[in-house]
Amino acid sequence: MPTTYFNLLETSLRELLADKGILSLEQVDAQVADMDARTPARGAKVVARAWVDPAYKARLLADGNAALEEIGLDRGLYKLVVVENTPDVHNVVVCTLCSCYPRWLLGLPPDWYKSREYRSRTVREPRVVLSEFGVDLPVTTTVRVHDSTADMRYLVVPARPAGTDGLDEVALAKLVSRDAMIGTALAGAAPCPTASGD
Repeated sequence: MPTTYFNLLETSLRELLADKGILSLEQVDAQVADMDARTPARGAKVVARAWVDPAYKARLLADGNAALEEIGLDRGLYKLVVVENTPDVHNVVVCTLCSCYPRWLLGLPPDWYKSREYRSRTVREPRVVLSEFGVDLPVTTTVRVHDSTADMRYLVVPARPAGTDGLDEVALAKLVSRDAMIGTALAGAAPCPTASGD
């Protein structure tokens, strides 16, 4: 496999940091491994805990960062605002400026989240966009669009699916997709292949 410009740049920067004593190669490798381990499973763990523990959910909605730390997750560098979907309110997240996203909690954002089309249309016609993702809401449900900023990120706690009362946190977490935590899917629902593909 030929070396690309970016491979060469990464290797040079890594070696320079080590030569200057700023970071060791082991520290760089550990940081890369941590970034690779960031997946939506972290967010799903948070949602599952909120579903089974109303007191935890209240703390999560009041202070997302502190609630993450409480269950052993990185609190992140940005303020985390957590919103809850209910039968009356459906929340959906967008970043109209770029693609601000809680990477430490959900991993890399999907390509569609970063697209100009999603970023502009979600603000103008959120019900149409949600319908394209397979989320058709009653007209009585209010749709709230939350715009992430340079210093604030959002996490949606989707509504808990009916018939899941007997499930434990591990089983519940498996019902929570990345898209449900953005608000473009319902928990327990299969993702729409055309809309939510990366």
